[in-house]
Amino acid sequence: MFRDYINIAVRNIRSRSLRSWLTILGIVIGVFLIISLISLSEGIKSSVLKELRMMGNNLIMVFPGQSNDLMATFMGGMELNDEDVKAIRETKGVDSVIPMVWKSEMVRYGEKKKVIFLYAISWRRDLDLFKSQLGWSLEKGHWPAPRKREIVVGSLVAKDIFPDMKIGSEANIAGRKFKVVGILNSLGSKQDDSMVGIDSDIFRDITGKRKGAQFALVVIKPGFAPAKVAEQIKSNLKQHSKRIRGKDSSSFSVLTSDKVSGIVGNIMSLIQTLIFSLASIAIVVGAIGIMNTMYTSVQERIREIGVMKAIGARNSTISNIFLIESGIMGLIGGIGGVILGIGLAKIVEIFFQIHPIFYLKASITPSLIIFGLLFSFLLGCLSGLLPARRAARLKPVDALRYE
Repeated sequence: MFRDYINIAVRNIRSRSLRSWLTILGIVIGVFLIISLISLSEGIKSSVLKELRMMGNNLIMVFPGQSNDLMATFMGGMELNDEDVKAIRETKGVDSVIPMVWKSEMVRYGEKKKVIFLYAISWRRDLDLFKSQLGWSLEKGHWPAPRKREIVVGSLVAKDIFPDMKIGSEANIAGRKFKVVGILNSLGSKQDDSMVGIDSDIFRDITGKRKGAQFALVVIKPGFAPAKVAEQIKSNLKQHSKRIRGKDSSSFSVLTSDKVSGIVGNIMSLIQTLIFSLASIAIVVGAIGIMNTMYTSVQERIREIGVMKAIGARNSTISNIFLIESGIMGLIGGIGGVILGIGLAKIVEIFFQIHPIFYLKASITPSLIIFGLLFSFLLGCLSGLLPARRAARLKPVDALRYE
Protein backbone atom coordinates (compact mmCIF):
# COMPACT_ATOMS: atom_id res chain seq x y z
CA MET A 1 0.00 0.00 0.00
CA PHE A 2 2.74 2.46 0.93
CA ARG A 3 4.52 1.69 -2.34
CA ASP A 4 1.34 2.61 -4.19
CA TYR A 5 1.24 5.93 -2.39
CA ILE A 6 4.84 6.61 -3.46
CA ASN A 7 4.11 5.65 -7.07
CA ILE A 8 1.11 8.00 -7.20
CA ALA A 9 3.13 10.83 -5.62
CA VAL A 10 6.06 10.35 -8.04
CA ARG A 11 3.67 10.23 -11.02
CA ASN A 12 2.05 13.49 -9.95
CA ILE A 13 5.45 15.18 -9.53
CA ARG A 14 6.60 14.02 -12.96
CA SER A 15 3.35 15.15 -14.62
CA ARG A 16 4.09 18.71 -13.47
CA SER A 17 7.86 18.53 -13.77
CA LEU A 18 8.65 22.20 -14.45
CA ARG A 19 6.63 23.48 -11.52
CA SER A 20 7.96 20.71 -9.26
CA TRP A 21 11.61 21.40 -10.11
CA LEU A 22 11.21 25.12 -9.58
CA THR A 23 9.70 24.35 -6.18
CA ILE A 24 12.49 21.90 -5.34
CA LEU A 25 15.07 24.55 -6.28
CA GLY A 26 14.06 26.63 -3.26
CA ILE A 27 14.84 23.72 -0.91
CA VAL A 28 18.09 23.01 -2.76
CA ILE A 29 19.31 26.57 -2.15
CA GLY A 30 18.41 26.52 1.54
CA VAL A 31 20.00 23.14 2.28
CA PHE A 32 23.02 24.05 0.15
CA LEU A 33 23.64 27.15 2.28
CA ILE A 34 23.18 25.26 5.55
CA ILE A 35 25.46 22.33 4.64
CA SER A 36 28.24 24.41 3.07
CA LEU A 37 28.34 27.17 5.68
CA ILE A 38 28.02 24.92 8.71
CA SER A 39 30.66 22.47 7.44
CA LEU A 40 33.08 25.35 6.74
CA SER A 41 32.42 27.13 10.04
CA GLU A 42 32.84 23.86 11.94
CA GLY A 43 36.06 23.26 10.01
CA ILE A 44 37.34 26.71 10.98
CA LYS A 45 36.41 26.06 14.60
CA SER A 46 38.18 22.68 14.60
CA SER A 47 41.30 24.15 12.97
CA VAL A 48 41.55 27.00 15.47
CA LEU A 49 40.93 24.75 18.48
CA LYS A 50 43.45 22.24 17.16
CA GLU A 51 46.09 24.96 17.01
CA LEU A 52 45.23 26.04 20.54
CA ARG A 53 45.38 22.46 21.84
CA MET A 54 48.93 22.23 20.50
CA MET A 55 49.86 24.74 23.18
CA GLY A 56 50.62 23.20 26.52
CA ASN A 57 48.29 23.73 29.45
CA ASN A 58 51.15 25.35 31.32
CA LEU A 59 51.21 28.40 29.06
CA ILE A 60 49.57 31.78 29.65
CA MET A 61 49.39 34.71 27.22
CA VAL A 62 49.42 38.28 28.49
CA PHE A 63 48.26 41.04 26.15
CA PRO A 64 47.90 44.79 26.60
CA GLY A 65 44.28 45.84 26.14
CA GLN A 66 40.93 44.07 26.43
CA SER A 67 40.52 40.39 25.52
CA ASN A 68 37.37 41.18 23.52
CA ASP A 69 39.23 43.63 21.29
CA LEU A 70 42.72 42.25 20.78
CA MET A 71 42.71 43.23 17.10
CA ALA A 72 42.43 46.89 18.10
CA THR A 73 45.30 46.29 20.53
CA PHE A 74 47.65 45.08 17.78
CA MET A 75 46.47 47.63 15.20
CA GLY A 76 46.74 50.44 17.73
CA GLY A 77 50.35 49.60 18.59
CA MET A 78 49.75 48.91 22.29
CA GLU A 79 52.63 47.08 23.97
CA LEU A 80 53.84 45.67 27.24
CA ASN A 81 56.80 47.62 28.61
CA ASP A 82 59.81 46.16 30.42
CA GLU A 83 58.27 46.95 33.81
CA ASP A 84 55.15 44.96 32.87
CA VAL A 85 57.30 41.99 31.89
CA LYS A 86 59.21 42.30 35.17
CA ALA A 87 55.93 42.29 37.15
CA ILE A 88 54.85 39.13 35.35
CA ARG A 89 58.23 37.44 35.91
CA GLU A 90 58.06 38.12 39.66
CA THR A 91 54.67 36.42 40.01
CA LYS A 92 54.64 33.26 42.12
CA GLY A 93 54.37 30.16 39.96
CA VAL A 94 55.90 31.74 36.84
CA ASP A 95 58.83 29.75 35.49
CA SER A 96 59.80 32.02 32.60
CA VAL A 97 58.48 34.89 30.50
CA ILE A 98 59.11 35.18 26.76
CA PRO A 99 58.44 38.66 25.33
CA MET A 100 57.01 38.21 21.81
CA VAL A 101 58.38 40.94 19.57
CA TRP A 102 58.13 41.48 15.81
CA LYS A 103 58.66 44.27 13.33
CA SER A 104 58.44 44.65 9.57
CA GLU A 105 61.71 45.14 7.67
CA MET A 106 62.82 45.15 4.06
CA VAL A 107 64.32 41.80 3.07
CA ARG A 108 66.26 41.37 -0.15
CA TYR A 109 66.97 37.97 -1.63
CA GLY A 110 68.63 37.86 -5.01
CA GLU A 111 66.98 40.54 -7.14
CA LYS A 112 63.73 40.63 -5.13
CA LYS A 113 62.82 42.93 -2.25
CA LYS A 114 59.89 42.34 0.08
CA VAL A 115 58.71 43.83 3.36
CA ILE A 116 58.51 40.90 5.80
CA PHE A 117 57.84 40.62 9.52
CA LEU A 118 60.86 39.63 11.59
CA TYR A 119 60.36 38.11 15.02
CA ALA A 120 62.92 37.97 17.80
CA ILE A 121 63.75 34.71 19.54
CA SER A 122 66.52 33.66 21.91
CA TRP A 123 67.72 30.46 20.26
CA ARG A 124 69.57 29.38 23.40
CA ARG A 125 66.83 30.10 25.98
CA ASP A 126 63.50 29.72 24.19
CA LEU A 127 63.92 27.26 21.32
CA ASP A 128 63.13 24.11 23.35
CA LEU A 129 59.89 25.68 24.54
CA PHE A 130 58.81 26.59 21.02
CA LYS A 131 59.53 23.06 19.82
CA SER A 132 57.85 21.24 22.71
CA GLN A 133 54.91 23.55 23.48
CA LEU A 134 54.11 25.22 20.15
CA GLY A 135 54.97 22.39 17.79
CA TRP A 136 57.77 24.08 15.87
CA SER A 137 59.77 21.80 13.59
CA LEU A 138 62.05 22.16 10.59
CA GLU A 139 61.24 21.05 7.07
CA LYS A 140 64.83 21.58 5.98
CA GLY A 141 68.13 22.69 7.47
CA HIS A 142 69.03 23.25 11.11
CA TRP A 143 68.32 25.76 13.88
CA PRO A 144 70.36 28.98 14.00
CA ALA A 145 73.22 29.33 16.45
CA PRO A 146 72.86 31.98 19.19
CA ARG A 147 74.19 35.47 18.40
CA LYS A 148 75.02 34.56 14.80
CA ARG A 149 73.65 36.13 11.63
CA GLU A 150 71.57 33.09 10.82
CA ILE A 151 67.83 33.02 10.17
CA VAL A 152 65.04 30.51 9.96
CA VAL A 153 62.19 31.31 7.54
CA GLY A 154 58.52 30.34 7.44
CA SER A 155 57.33 27.78 4.91
CA LEU A 156 55.65 30.40 2.69
CA VAL A 157 58.74 32.61 2.62
CA ALA A 158 60.63 29.86 0.81
CA LYS A 159 57.68 28.81 -1.39
CA ASP A 160 55.80 31.97 -2.35
CA ILE A 161 57.68 35.11 -1.31
CA PHE A 162 61.15 33.97 -2.42
CA PRO A 163 60.45 30.73 -4.37
CA ASP A 164 64.13 30.11 -5.17
CA MET A 165 65.31 30.46 -1.55
CA LYS A 166 67.61 27.60 -0.50
CA ILE A 167 69.38 26.46 2.64
CA GLY A 168 72.84 28.01 2.82
CA SER A 169 71.97 31.02 0.69
CA GLU A 170 72.14 34.61 1.92
CA ALA A 171 69.46 37.25 2.46
CA ASN A 172 70.01 40.95 3.11
CA ILE A 173 68.10 42.45 6.04
CA ALA A 174 68.49 46.12 6.93
CA GLY A 175 71.76 46.24 5.00
CA ARG A 176 73.26 43.19 6.70
CA LYS A 177 73.79 39.72 5.30
CA PHE A 178 72.17 36.71 6.99
CA LYS A 179 72.53 33.04 6.19
CA VAL A 180 69.38 30.99 5.67
CA VAL A 181 69.93 27.86 7.77
CA GLY A 182 66.38 26.53 8.32
CA ILE A 183 62.91 26.39 6.76
CA LEU A 184 60.03 25.77 9.17
CA ASN A 185 57.16 23.39 8.64
CA SER A 186 53.82 25.17 8.47
CA LEU A 187 52.72 26.77 11.75
CA GLY A 188 49.06 26.86 10.74
CA SER A 189 48.47 30.37 9.39
CA LYS A 190 49.65 32.46 6.46
CA GLN A 191 50.87 35.23 8.74
CA ASP A 192 53.07 32.92 10.85
CA ASP A 193 54.36 31.08 7.77
CA SER A 194 55.38 34.38 6.14
CA MET A 195 57.74 35.54 8.93
CA VAL A 196 61.47 35.29 9.51
CA GLY A 197 63.03 34.34 12.85
CA ILE A 198 66.20 36.06 14.01
CA ASP A 199 68.31 36.05 17.18
CA SER A 200 66.81 38.46 19.73
CA ASP A 201 70.07 40.37 20.36
CA ILE A 202 70.68 40.91 16.65
CA PHE A 203 67.00 41.81 16.20
CA ARG A 204 67.39 44.70 18.64
CA ASP A 205 70.46 45.97 16.82
CA ILE A 206 69.01 46.04 13.31
CA THR A 207 65.48 47.24 14.21
CA GLY A 208 66.29 49.63 17.04
CA LYS A 209 63.44 48.06 19.02
CA ARG A 210 65.14 47.56 22.39
CA LYS A 211 62.16 47.79 24.72
CA GLY A 212 58.60 46.53 24.94
CA ALA A 213 56.76 43.56 23.44
CA GLN A 214 53.47 43.01 21.62
CA PHE A 215 52.58 40.33 24.18
CA ALA A 216 54.23 37.91 26.58
CA LEU A 217 54.16 34.12 26.64
CA VAL A 218 54.35 32.85 30.22
CA VAL A 219 55.49 29.35 31.23
CA ILE A 220 54.05 28.03 34.51
CA LYS A 221 56.11 26.00 36.95
CA PRO A 222 55.07 22.36 37.47
CA GLY A 223 52.50 21.91 40.21
CA PHE A 224 50.88 25.33 39.80
CA ALA A 225 47.35 25.76 38.43
CA PRO A 226 47.37 28.04 35.33
CA ALA A 227 44.08 29.69 36.32
CA LYS A 228 45.39 30.66 39.76
CA VAL A 229 48.69 31.91 38.37
CA ALA A 230 46.75 33.94 35.79
CA GLU A 231 44.78 35.60 38.58
CA GLN A 232 48.00 36.35 40.45
CA ILE A 233 49.54 37.88 37.31
CA LYS A 234 46.46 40.05 36.96
CA SER A 235 46.76 41.15 40.57
CA ASN A 236 50.45 42.01 40.17
CA LEU A 237 49.78 43.94 36.97
CA LYS A 238 46.97 45.81 38.72
CA GLN A 239 49.29 46.96 41.49
CA HIS A 240 52.06 47.75 39.03
CA SER A 241 49.74 49.72 36.72
CA LYS A 242 48.31 51.80 39.54
CA ARG A 243 51.82 52.63 40.68
CA ILE A 244 53.29 53.38 37.26
CA ARG A 245 50.40 54.37 35.00
CA GLY A 246 47.57 55.20 37.34
CA LYS A 247 45.49 52.46 35.72
CA ASP A 248 44.35 49.01 36.83
CA SER A 249 44.60 45.56 35.26
CA SER A 250 41.66 46.23 32.95
CA SER A 251 44.45 47.49 30.64
CA PHE A 252 45.66 43.88 30.29
CA SER A 253 44.29 40.52 29.20
CA VAL A 254 45.64 37.39 30.91
CA LEU A 255 44.52 34.29 29.05
CA THR A 256 45.12 30.60 29.73
CA SER A 257 44.87 28.15 26.82
CA ASP A 258 41.57 26.83 28.23
CA LYS A 259 40.13 30.34 28.40
CA VAL A 260 41.21 31.12 24.83
CA SER A 261 39.64 27.86 23.64
CA GLY A 262 36.42 28.78 25.41
CA ILE A 263 36.36 32.24 23.84
CA VAL A 264 36.98 30.83 20.37
CA GLY A 265 34.36 28.11 20.86
CA ASN A 266 31.73 30.63 21.97
CA ILE A 267 32.46 32.96 19.06
CA MET A 268 32.27 30.16 16.50
CA SER A 269 29.03 28.81 18.02
CA LEU A 270 27.52 32.29 17.72
CA ILE A 271 28.66 32.50 14.10
CA GLN A 272 27.14 29.09 13.35
CA THR A 273 23.84 30.16 14.91
CA LEU A 274 23.84 33.30 12.77
CA ILE A 275 24.66 31.26 9.66
CA PHE A 276 21.81 28.84 10.34
CA SER A 277 19.42 31.75 10.93
CA LEU A 278 20.33 33.38 7.61
CA ALA A 279 20.14 30.10 5.72
CA SER A 280 16.74 29.43 7.31
CA ILE A 281 15.34 32.38 5.35
CA ALA A 282 16.00 30.49 2.13
CA ILE A 283 14.53 27.36 3.70
CA VAL A 284 11.34 29.19 4.66
CA VAL A 285 11.02 30.52 1.11
CA GLY A 286 11.43 26.97 -0.20
CA ALA A 287 8.83 25.65 2.26
CA ILE A 288 6.35 28.32 1.16
CA GLY A 289 7.02 27.28 -2.44
CA ILE A 290 6.17 23.65 -1.62
CA MET A 291 3.00 24.70 0.17
CA ASN A 292 1.92 26.86 -2.77
CA THR A 293 2.63 24.06 -5.23
CA MET A 294 0.67 21.55 -3.17
CA TYR A 295 -2.34 23.87 -2.83
CA THR A 296 -2.28 24.31 -6.61
CA SER A 297 -2.02 20.53 -7.04
CA VAL A 298 -5.03 19.97 -4.79
CA GLN A 299 -7.03 22.52 -6.77
CA GLU A 300 -6.14 20.83 -10.09
CA ARG A 301 -6.97 17.33 -8.81
CA ILE A 302 -10.29 17.90 -7.08
CA ARG A 303 -12.18 15.60 -9.49
CA GLU A 304 -9.47 12.94 -9.13
CA ILE A 305 -9.83 13.15 -5.35
CA GLY A 306 -13.61 12.79 -5.71
CA VAL A 307 -13.20 9.66 -7.81
CA MET A 308 -10.77 8.15 -5.31
CA LYS A 309 -13.18 8.82 -2.45
CA ALA A 310 -16.10 7.46 -4.44
CA ILE A 311 -14.35 4.11 -4.84
CA GLY A 312 -13.55 3.87 -1.14
CA ALA A 313 -10.38 5.89 -0.46
CA ARG A 314 -10.25 7.13 3.14
CA ASN A 315 -9.34 10.63 4.25
CA SER A 316 -6.06 9.29 5.62
CA THR A 317 -5.23 7.78 2.23
CA ILE A 318 -5.75 11.07 0.43
CA SER A 319 -3.76 12.93 3.12
CA ASN A 320 -0.87 10.45 2.98
CA ILE A 321 -0.55 10.72 -0.80
CA PHE A 322 -0.16 14.49 -0.66
CA LEU A 323 2.16 14.37 2.36
CA ILE A 324 4.40 11.84 0.62
CA GLU A 325 4.41 13.98 -2.52
CA SER A 326 5.53 17.09 -0.62
CA GLY A 327 8.01 15.04 1.41
CA ILE A 328 9.59 13.63 -1.76
CA MET A 329 9.99 17.14 -3.18
CA GLY A 330 11.67 18.19 0.06
CA LEU A 331 13.93 15.10 0.04
CA ILE A 332 14.98 15.65 -3.58
CA GLY A 333 15.79 19.26 -2.72
CA GLY A 334 17.75 18.03 0.30
CA ILE A 335 19.80 15.59 -1.80
CA GLY A 336 20.63 18.33 -4.30
CA GLY A 337 21.48 20.79 -1.52
CA VAL A 338 23.72 18.30 0.29
CA ILE A 339 25.64 17.46 -2.88
CA LEU A 340 26.14 21.12 -3.82
CA GLY A 341 26.98 22.07 -0.22
CA ILE A 342 29.64 19.35 0.07
CA GLY A 343 30.99 20.35 -3.33
CA LEU A 344 31.38 24.02 -2.35
CA ALA A 345 32.92 23.13 1.02
CA LYS A 346 35.52 20.93 -0.70
CA ILE A 347 36.30 23.63 -3.28
CA VAL A 348 36.89 26.17 -0.48
CA GLU A 349 39.03 23.63 1.38
CA ILE A 350 41.19 23.05 -1.71
CA PHE A 351 41.47 26.81 -2.27
CA PHE A 352 42.83 27.33 1.25
CA GLN A 353 45.29 24.49 0.76
CA ILE A 354 46.64 26.24 -2.34
CA HIS A 355 46.39 29.76 -0.86
CA PRO A 356 46.94 29.13 2.86
CA ILE A 357 45.56 32.24 4.53
CA PHE A 358 44.93 29.68 7.24
CA TYR A 359 44.65 25.92 6.97
CA LEU A 360 41.05 24.85 6.72
CA LYS A 361 39.56 21.39 6.45
CA ALA A 362 35.81 21.32 5.88
CA SER A 363 33.99 19.29 8.53
CA ILE A 364 31.67 16.99 6.56
CA THR A 365 30.28 14.31 8.85
CA PRO A 366 27.63 11.61 8.32
CA SER A 367 25.49 13.28 10.99
CA LEU A 368 25.52 16.56 9.05
CA ILE A 369 24.47 14.79 5.84
CA ILE A 370 21.72 12.83 7.60
CA PHE A 371 20.54 16.04 9.26
CA GLY A 372 20.32 17.77 5.86
CA LEU A 373 18.28 14.94 4.33
CA LEU A 374 15.93 14.42 7.29
CA PHE A 375 15.46 18.14 7.75
CA SER A 376 14.50 18.67 4.10
CA PHE A 377 12.13 15.66 4.08
CA LEU A 378 10.37 16.69 7.28
CA LEU A 379 10.20 20.29 6.05
CA GLY A 380 8.55 19.08 2.86
CA CYS A 381 6.01 17.03 4.83
CA LEU A 382 5.28 19.95 7.14
CA SER A 383 4.80 22.29 4.17
CA GLY A 384 2.33 19.86 2.61
CA LEU A 385 0.36 19.30 5.82
CA LEU A 386 -2.30 22.00 5.31
CA PRO A 387 -2.86 21.24 1.59
CA ALA A 388 -3.12 17.51 2.45
CA ARG A 389 -5.75 18.23 5.13
CA ARG A 390 -7.71 20.34 2.67
CA ALA A 391 -7.64 17.52 0.10
CA ALA A 392 -8.71 14.96 2.71
CA ARG A 393 -11.70 17.07 3.82
CA LEU A 394 -13.21 17.43 0.35
CA LYS A 395 -16.64 15.81 0.10
CA PRO A 396 -16.96 13.24 -2.70
CA VAL A 397 -20.16 14.75 -4.13
CA ASP A 398 -18.75 18.27 -4.27
CA ALA A 399 -15.45 17.02 -5.70
CA LEU A 400 -17.13 15.06 -8.51
CA ARG A 401 -19.24 18.09 -9.45
CA TYR A 402 -16.17 20.37 -9.65
CA GLU A 403 -15.41 21.66 -13.14
